[in-house]
Amino acid sequence: MQDIMMLVQDPAAWVALVTLVVMEVVLGIDNLIFISILTNKLPPENRDKARKIGIGLALVMRLGLLGTVAWIVQLTNPVFELFGHGFSWKDLILIAGGLFLVWKATKEIHHNVDPIDHKEDMVGGAAAMSFSAAIGQILLLDLVFSVDSIITAVGMTPHLPIMVIAVLAAVTVMLVAANPLANFIEKNPTIVMLALAFLLMIGTTLIAEGMGFHVPKGYIYAAMAFSALVEVLNMVARNARQRKRG
Repeated sequence: MQDIMMLVQDPAAWVALVTLVVMEVVLGIDNLIFISILTNKLPPENRDKARKIGIGLALVMRLGLLGTVAWIVQLTNPVFELFGHGFSWKDLILIAGGLFLVWKATKEIHHNVDPIDHKEDMVGGAAAMSFSAAIGQILLLDLVFSVDSIITAVGMTPHLPIMVIAVLAAVTVMLVAANPLANFIEKNPTIVMLALAFLLMIGTTLIAEGMGFHVPKGYIYAAMAFSALVEVLNMVARNARQRKRG
């Protein structure tokens, strides 16, 4: 209790908390985009439940990993060397998650471009996918993003209460934004392709990070923000043309 009171009175702790909350929210965007796209493939009555379960699992994983901080830190230690680069368990997890994201995004882009060939249309949200399959895929990506998130938190502050508050704040934002984001993606088909492109880029970045090539996150999110702004302008232009015709 005394340690917590000292943190409350420490301005540096407040700066670390705000910084970490922002960082965790930004990192959670990747996870949220994947959950939104995947759950939109389920029947409408199951989507909200799947999103809540997916985000709930993300919270459980992050809090569980925070309880094993000492073990998490060891994940960054190299376990073997290949081509002059030492690979840690964190690297292997990022590479596996990146490969899965690249495969999943590529597959969904192909289905979206040629839905007739695959007898499914992701835009319509009626693609065949079982509830358990969706939860399984969400669980896999939750693990990847959770490990990356907690290692980032450990690197930014040594105080466990600050990490817990930041994680709770980030997951709360994800929970609030989940349905609006998923509904927005479903109602705007062109956004689906943009979101899949984001996932493809994120997957490639994870693989690069796992291979030892540091890619500044600021560049990635700046590119995503610029692309989203361009798409918003396109949507405004399309709506203006439709109103003029009407």
